[in-house]
Amino acid sequence: MNASTLVQKLWNYCNILRDDGLSYGDYVEQLTFLLFLKMADEKTKPPFNQKPIVDAPWHWPELLKLDADPLEMHYRHTLEALGKADGVIGVIFRKAQNKIQDPAKLKRLIVDLIDKEDWSALDTDLKGDAYEGLLQKNAEDVKGGAGQYFTPRALIQGIVEVMNLKLGETICDPACGTAGFLLAAHTELRKQGPSKAQLKHLNTQALTGVELVDSVARLACMNLVLHGVGADDTAVVPVQVRDALSGKHGEYDVILANPPFGKKSSVTITSDEGDVSRETLTIHRDDFWATTSNKQLNFVQHIFSSLKMHGRAAVVLPDNVLFEGGAGETVRRELLKQSELHTILRLPTGLFYAQGVKANVLFFDRKPPRPDGQPNTERVWFYDLRTNQHFTLKTRPLQHADMNEFVRLYRADNRLTRADTFGENNPQGRWRSYGADELLARDKASLDLFWLKDDSLSGSDNLPAPELIAAEIIDDLQAALDQLKELESDLHLRTNF
Repeated sequence: MNASTLVQKLWNYCNILRDDGLSYGDYVEQLTFLLFLKMADEKTKPPFNQKPIVDAPWHWPELLKLDADPLEMHYRHTLEALGKADGVIGVIFRKAQNKIQDPAKLKRLIVDLIDKEDWSALDTDLKGDAYEGLLQKNAEDVKGGAGQYFTPRALIQGIVEVMNLKLGETICDPACGTAGFLLAAHTELRKQGPSKAQLKHLNTQALTGVELVDSVARLACMNLVLHGVGADDTAVVPVQVRDALSGKHGEYDVILANPPFGKKSSVTITSDEGDVSRETLTIHRDDFWATTSNKQLNFVQHIFSSLKMHGRAAVVLPDNVLFEGGAGETVRRELLKQSELHTILRLPTGLFYAQGVKANVLFFDRKPPRPDGQPNTERVWFYDLRTNQHFTLKTRPLQHADMNEFVRLYRADNRLTRADTFGENNPQGRWRSYGADELLARDKASLDLFWLKDDSLSGSDNLPAPELIAAEIIDDLQAALDQLKELESDLHLRTNF
């Protein structure tokens, strides 16, 4: 059995439950609960013979004994009890609820689908890849909105390849979603042939994820467990459920992140009369350069602060971070001065499930202040993967091969050997550098730079396919609509102040 076959087997059952109004996200969540309970039971038997991690009243055999309403009631109580546990169990079952109201279908899911497979005997990569496949299908469910927590795996793989990860390093994703970055880092480090001690560190100490949303944190935690991270020690919690921006919680060698899109942090308030309003949340931290309600700018500051000295970061950020004034200008200037902001990858549209997103990847290293007082950044290298590139999620998704030129030009082993591909002899070169002094002298220290000619503006013969044009128009309209909504919200808040 391969991963795609296993995904299809698991996914086919979802169609039965869809008739009862269960969403794809609900289905993946219920699978997560049942898979964990089944695998926990398997680990108590040969050849593992491990001490039970789930107390007897709530373990797998109890579910197999029951039928009809007693089964549904016991399953509900099981989820409630395990949600109060510590460690990995507490993260996976936190605020868990039974969404399968038909006891007959719950019984069939338990007996016919989950119990018939010896999940612990399956290769770690197989069951891990199968679960990743389920998460991707869930992300494709437009109505569920889970796509905002899912970063395209081809992009993640390309980013991880250039980060020059080393065994023994600590790696964090402060907005981990379903743990795509952490798992790609885990896979990359396993390729290096770790010793027994190094593998233990990799599986128990190296990776840390932070996720604000309970339902997403449980998926991330299960995803990591299925790939072997924290699987043999439930006291090891690879995913922390909290707001990463609330404060600094340690320093790391490497930080990889795609913070959630959406410009402002806010909280919804309901008055005694039932009136609903939204208040913008401004983050005040002594370790930040600027005080702002802009989530992306706050994540940039948090990530810089959370890096060890000489630590490395790669962060996916929307275009506004490159040109916005006020706090945005302050953050860009400080990033150029206090870190070595060495690379910016300009991403094409059509990569993310959230429409209207134009994004970039900023690569920077934390450095001590220079004795001469000059900025730590000397040159910033830009790779333009956006101009004249047309991607969609369904008809033309980003592939790993699309990242090959960037990975090659990045020169992860020795960035000093980089060379521009753009020039008089190659006006289509996508790789170009600018001096930090030149960038700091620009209006608002803007990093929003392009140099390639957009072929779609020079004649109808060069236009992309109609469906790609339509997708890009939708993206642009959605981005404009989001900006108008934020403006409306700001005006409303000022009016009520």
